[in-house]
Amino acid sequence: MSRQLALLLSAFVAGAAIAGAFGAANLGIALGVGQVCFAAALVWVLLR
Repeated sequence: MSRQLALLLSAFVAGAAIAGAFGAANLGIALGVGQVCFAAALVWVLLR
């Protein structure tokens, strides 16, 4: 279970960081991209 939580947290952080690195207009947009990555990772964890 801790591995799955770590995966979800890292997906959020990586998505936000990558969006920021590629020039997101502001922090809100970068965090929105992080949320989408979190949701995609959550679906993957739940289906697996």
